[in-house]
Amino acid sequence: MKTGTFSELEIQQKENPKPIIIHIYTSWCSVCKIESFQLNKDKDLVHLITENFYLINFDPEKMKEKISFQGKEFNYLPNGNSGIHELALALSKNKNQPVYPLWIVLDKDLNLVEYHEGFFKAEKMKEKLNAVLNF
Repeated sequence: MKTGTFSELEIQQKENPKPIIIHIYTSWCSVCKIESFQLNKDKDLVHLITENFYLINFDPEKMKEKISFQGKEFNYLPNGNSGIHELALALSKNKNQPVYPLWIVLDKDLNLVEYHEGFFKAEKMKEKLNAVLNF
């Protein structure tokens, strides 16, 4: 699936507004790896996302650059040998530690329309994303 960055998103939204999918995951999350493999296998889902959404894959433990999103700036918060990005905490309902994987779907006006913690099956994701497009 074609992915972008938060900095590209601002420009893209001005030129061609679309709903946004923010996929929050970590490199050590085995559920995230299995889910990613299964979702990428579903050609209908890949096509649906590529054609109709902006997708951002976001590893909050690896992204250390400042991110501007919705008019606010978010920074990486180091904690010993690791850390987490403030934006992941801001987007997560669990403000101490997000549940991975975490899917945030925003409409083209940046309103939250879907919040999904944990494994997201392809069929369920297609159902939810089609509902966003038909709203």
